[in-house]
Amino acid sequence: MFQISPFSDAASSRRFWLQVAGTGLLGPLRATESGRKPRPAGFGRAKSVIIVFASGGQSQLEMWDPKPDAPAEIRGSFQSIPTSVSGVRFGEHMPRTARLADRLCVVRNMAHEDLDHGTAFYLAQTGRYHRLRSANPEPAPTDFPSLASVLQRVVASPNPLQNPVHVNGPAEVPNIIGAGQFGGLLGQSFDPLTVGDVTGGATPLPSLNRHMDVPSQRLRRRQSLLQRVESAARRLNDLTLGNDKQQLYSQAFEILDSRAARDAFDLSQEPVSLRQQYGLNRSGQACLLARRLVEAGIPLVNVIWNHNNRGQDQDPTDTDLYGWDTHNDIFESLQKHLLPRFDQSFPMLINDLEERGLLDSTLVVCMGEFGRAPLVALEPNFAGGSPGRKHWSWCYSIAFAGAGVRAGSVVGASDDRAAYPVDEPFGPWDVAATIYSALGIDPHAEYRDLFNRPIRISEGRVMEEIYG
Repeated sequence: MFQISPFSDAASSRRFWLQVAGTGLLGPLRATESGRKPRPAGFGRAKSVIIVFASGGQSQLEMWDPKPDAPAEIRGSFQSIPTSVSGVRFGEHMPRTARLADRLCVVRNMAHEDLDHGTAFYLAQTGRYHRLRSANPEPAPTDFPSLASVLQRVVASPNPLQNPVHVNGPAEVPNIIGAGQFGGLLGQSFDPLTVGDVTGGATPLPSLNRHMDVPSQRLRRRQSLLQRVESAARRLNDLTLGNDKQQLYSQAFEILDSRAARDAFDLSQEPVSLRQQYGLNRSGQACLLARRLVEAGIPLVNVIWNHNNRGQDQDPTDTDLYGWDTHNDIFESLQKHLLPRFDQSFPMLINDLEERGLLDSTLVVCMGEFGRAPLVALEPNFAGGSPGRKHWSWCYSIAFAGAGVRAGSVVGASDDRAAYPVDEPFGPWDVAATIYSALGIDPHAEYRDLFNRPIRISEGRVMEEIYG
């Protein structure tokens, strides 16, 4: 049996609690011996990374890795279609994505050991297993930081347009805010800026629309007054909390005083026709905003698709609520709600980046926390009257594009049921290492936590196979 976990439960638990055993100041980033080794393929090829995170788990069988010759209870109700790459087939409800296959690299041998959304989401967002397994924990200050938070730690910038952003979040998994998408043990000051519903108005951050009677000089006076008040109040509060608040206040004032920052979030500056091509819905407009943020210089944009991994339980008639957790009614959910929107805005994002000359310097990653089971069955504990697919982490697919990725390729393979990889699998820790490396960061370097203890940026290896 192949080794999935990059470290054992016992070792990770001991290391975890050593890392969170006290308080202190952040130490500097320190390169390890691996920094002297040859750089891996794709190193530094990306100025920015866009993660399209399919929260809930896309079905590999209905999308990226169909098995047309399998029995019906495995194959499912959908047919497969050819793509622009000879011999590669996608699910029938992805015709636009199929035409785009010659710009994608599909990885069909992803796997890990966590079978529930909360901790699998945490694993995907941090590149590390949670101290629990197959559970749904709430966020905690002892969590490992998100990829965005680590990035902000190792390449901190005073410019608000050079720090990571989460769009269409925070992710609900499904009834609580998911752990792993925040600063965790780095503190709240390293939480990524999170933008919610981007369809509510001209800008998804109405608070960025500064009042006409507040020029920069007056804004700075307000900031100075706030600092004096907080300085006095901090003596009554925990020092770490006070530092977090000051950092957040500073970031807020930087954004308020930056015309470029406000403009980057203003979707009304885009032609109506282009907004329609992305799709006038939460996920479509979130992809459009991601492209705008990349243009503005944001190094990492995490598009949460969708904000609730099973929001269809709230209202099955509202497509904006649908997540990818399709237990029952999978074929109806995919055909009527999820795939039409995905097959519109994901290819549009790739095409738009390419037409603007941004794809060569932008790594796009489409991924979820796991895939779906290779058996169609009705689950009595879930809503819906027709069969679906359960959680499945032992084999699933993700897709890459841009920034030197080998276009028109497939990496890895699954067995005849898309149930298990037939060769050595990749895990979320490898995706994390690949993202850091693409941005020019040694994934095996170290940063210092709040207690001045070294933590390796990533436990994975760079997925060099995805590069030409």
